[in-house]
Amino acid sequence: MTIDSADGCLASRGTGSNLDAAVALFHSLSDGTRLAIVRRLADGEARVADLIGELGLAQSTVSAHVACLRDCGLVTGRPEGRQVFYSLARPELLDLLASAETLLAATGNAVALCPNYGTDTAAGVTA
Repeated sequence: MTIDSADGCLASRGTGSNLDAAVALFHSLSDGTRLAIVRRLADGEARVADLIGELGLAQSTVSAHVACLRDCGLVTGRPEGRQVFYSLARPELLDLLASAETLLAATGNAVALCPNYGTDTAAGVTA
């Protein structure tokens, strides 16, 4: 996957599979609960019970989102007795999160004010 210098958009060489994989990756991180789980696991492994207490979410919600992240290959589980300790599957995910935070800091509120995906769109805020 490369950036097309003509318009600055993501472009895939050959088939769309690389672009499709990138779309799937960013979609897997686009849910607030999944992103909160990933951010928590960046600090170290945790059980679903730990995530429930720390994130204040229902067990079924946490389990479903952990399963999604596991199915995407972003989270891995380490069974220990009757418990499973989850952790990030790839250290590169930490780099992606750090890059996202850098980009958000550089753009200020521009992303939050985006008319399509921004966090303030429900409140009727427009840029």
